[in-house]
Amino acid sequence: MNEFENLDPKKHILIKGARLHNLKNINLAIPRNKFVVITGLSGSGKSTLAFDTLFAEGQRRYVESLSSYARQFLGRLNKPEVDSIKGISPAIAIEQKVNSKNPRSTVGTSTEIYDYIKLLFARIGKTFSPTSGKQVKKHSVKDVVDFINNKSEGTKILILSPTQLENREQQLYLNMLLQQGYHRIKNKGKLFRIEEIIEQDIKLDKKFYLLIDRIKTKKESSFTERLADSIQTSFHEGQGNCLIEFIDSKETKSFSNRFEEEGVVFEEPSLHLFTFNNPFGACKICEGFGSIMGIDEELVIPNTRLSIYEDAIACWKGETLGKYKDDLVFHSEKWDIPIHKPYFSLSEKQKNLIWKGNKDILGIDKFFSRIEKKNYKIQNRVLLSRYRGKTICNKCQGRRLRPEANYVQVAGITLFEIVDLPINELSIVFQNLKLNKHDHQIAGRLLLEIQNRIQFLMDVGLSYLNINRKSSTLSGGESQRINLATSLGSSLVGSMYILDEPSIGLHPRDSERLIKILKNLRDIGNTVIVVEHDEEIMKAADMIIDIGPKAGIHGGQLMFQGTYNNIKNEQNSLTAQYLNGRKQIDIPKKRNWTDSIQINGARQHNLKNISVAIPLNVLTVISGMSGSGKSTLVKNIFYPALVKALGGYGSKSGEFDSISGEINKIASVEFVDQNPIGRSSRSNPVTYLKAYDDIRNLYAKQLLSRAREYKAKHFSFNTNGGRCEECSGEGEMTIEMQFMADVHLICDHCKGKRFKDEILDVKFEEKNITDILNMTVNEAIDFFEKGKQLKISKRLKPLKDVGLGYIHLGQSSSTLSGGEAQRVKLASFLGKGKNQGHQIFIFDEPTTGLHFHDIKKLLKSFNELIENGNSILVIEHNLDVIKSADWLIDLGKEGGKKGGQLIFEGRPIDSTKCKESYTGQSLKDKFKY
Repeated sequence: MNEFENLDPKKHILIKGARLHNLKNINLAIPRNKFVVITGLSGSGKSTLAFDTLFAEGQRRYVESLSSYARQFLGRLNKPEVDSIKGISPAIAIEQKVNSKNPRSTVGTSTEIYDYIKLLFARIGKTFSPTSGKQVKKHSVKDVVDFINNKSEGTKILILSPTQLENREQQLYLNMLLQQGYHRIKNKGKLFRIEEIIEQDIKLDKKFYLLIDRIKTKKESSFTERLADSIQTSFHEGQGNCLIEFIDSKETKSFSNRFEEEGVVFEEPSLHLFTFNNPFGACKICEGFGSIMGIDEELVIPNTRLSIYEDAIACWKGETLGKYKDDLVFHSEKWDIPIHKPYFSLSEKQKNLIWKGNKDILGIDKFFSRIEKKNYKIQNRVLLSRYRGKTICNKCQGRRLRPEANYVQVAGITLFEIVDLPINELSIVFQNLKLNKHDHQIAGRLLLEIQNRIQFLMDVGLSYLNINRKSSTLSGGESQRINLATSLGSSLVGSMYILDEPSIGLHPRDSERLIKILKNLRDIGNTVIVVEHDEEIMKAADMIIDIGPKAGIHGGQLMFQGTYNNIKNEQNSLTAQYLNGRKQIDIPKKRNWTDSIQINGARQHNLKNISVAIPLNVLTVISGMSGSGKSTLVKNIFYPALVKALGGYGSKSGEFDSISGEINKIASVEFVDQNPIGRSSRSNPVTYLKAYDDIRNLYAKQLLSRAREYKAKHFSFNTNGGRCEECSGEGEMTIEMQFMADVHLICDHCKGKRFKDEILDVKFEEKNITDILNMTVNEAIDFFEKGKQLKISKRLKPLKDVGLGYIHLGQSSSTLSGGEAQRVKLASFLGKGKNQGHQIFIFDEPTTGLHFHDIKKLLKSFNELIENGNSILVIEHNLDVIKSADWLIDLGKEGGKKGGQLIFEGRPIDSTKCKESYTGQSLKDKFKY
């Protein structure tokens, strides 16, 4: 203890007496400016230590340094239960949450890449006319002077201003010109004195020219001054236009100080022109969202494997509307449209012709425009509603900006071309950007910032994304890595970064890149604290902190603190036992299968028209690089297609040919995600598993309950009757403190017990209903087994089997992590037993937040589900789960455009022989005995 007290807070973060949640009054010294991994079983107290203690205190101290006015607009944090924390830095938490649900937020805006790119276009962008292709220029006085001075000395010129009477009376206007000192006008190619026009009442053309100056070129400074003055006057009188005429050759040259070409005035490049969050720059149709409610192509052509002849265009069927299809078929040969080929195999040019039409073909867009004009007819409104959905804006093509922004180019490239490029291709564009010396001086710093941020995104394994991708469509892992890349871009030093499993969603091949980034963050002068279970990241850390020994009330102790080499010799730590090989996840005996469900011709997003078989009655894993198409295949195609095939309703499935196989043997399909099990603070695991109903019924049957006529509802904290009415069964009162943290006080009336005193008089085996809710799952199972309430203990046992024996029965679901919520759902399915028919369970990265020991329990639960006659399909990167699978489907080879191919399909051990499979190469060490 004395040694701990003597440590220097300038070199260490000193935590004394941390006891929040299940932490057992621990003391801890974390070295500053080091890369530290906190590990341990799920529920052992890792996140409590990292986020609820360290981050919360770092944030709280920063927020309290601000004025009370500023504090009311910021998140309010309670002081964590800890004696003292010394040496703490400002804290930045990078969690596994999709931070933005704002449809305007994109990868480009959240990483600031787009902000720098639009500044680049605003400062050095050149505008080109869409009709002539000529650059649009705004002439200055100097441009005109330089043009005239390039002519030989003695050249006679006229400086003229184009003008017109508009609605002015000719005589009055000419008199006004005389008063201003002008004397001549050029009309119909001839020069006239103004007095002459007035005297002879000569009728002027609609457009004539005012003579500003008649001059002969000289190589003298006084001449240049006079010339510049005349040109300035000409621009003023000509409302931005100036005409230079050479007297001898009759040659003329027009100049304009307005931003125009061929009489068309263009918008000058500005920051607002390239900002889709600004009304000036946003597309007027979609208002900068990139999508509108319009005619949905997927509804018009629901089955892309059909040809035009086979009625691929769903709206052109039947006796009346079939004539439009017949018309298209009739003209198809003339315009080279193959009517017998599947729609998906047509070229973009052919598809565009079908939609846009021409002089012979009506086009789907024009067809719906005609229907729209006659929407006073009920049948037309019904027809429109059938094919309307959220679709890409047809004005900006999803780029969010007004069309004028597309006229601006930097080194021959437009912003519209840039935003849809994958990050790796965008990197090449900016590396090869050729600018002249002037533009490079302006844009040098901008290009450096853009290239750095692009490189950070590539380093965190997100090279397959584009900067126009909505932030709300990213996974938790992708969102976290984007925040990590943004933090690197800020180059902040002297801070404490706390990351929650940054390896989520990352293929083992990309772990090296991630480690390099975390070390870079450390090397520039930050303390990097990572909550992680990945072995490769532990190896790379400067220090490992292991919290345990187990989870819940059995956790919260400091089991080990030291380097990776030292932890391997540790005896008591479960983490150490898995790292040194004393414990391991064994490769199970493989099950054979005969039945399967096939997805044929999957081609949504980047999938390359692949066909895969999903075996039944076994554990199947789909793996591959981030962005290789795993989620698209499972979430967007397989799951919705199977739901529909089973007669259910769900989200629209992506593009594929067909689903076939033993579908008739499937009773249902369940997608088990990591969303919370309940949004209410009253929701908890025991209510989710329906075990609380049995517990309430048990208490309603006790003698005292019968005597007082208590029903099961009296033992519910969700309804009036038995609950404490002061706190409505919450057990605590929340007092809002505006700019300070909300104060949570234990209810004075029930003392946090949630029920009325008379309800708590009812006991079973000396325990009242509050005592039951405060038990852990493990304690409750033992208690109900001793009380011979086997039905209740049987309902709770699946929670123990999936490794959640440490959670409390009455614990609010809002306090459960994503991984814990997913396992509560898994437990609910295990509790239903064998009589549910053959179900397919789909899990998306179920190992999120799981320790080696928890993964072992998870695999045991999977095996139990399969033994109950079910099938399991898992999207996963964890090598222990992949090696334990009966069947492996590996997609790749890379992410994005280079992904979407079926690299390997077969037994996991056979993938090690496939050189193309990154997963197979990573598995080699796992199959060494």
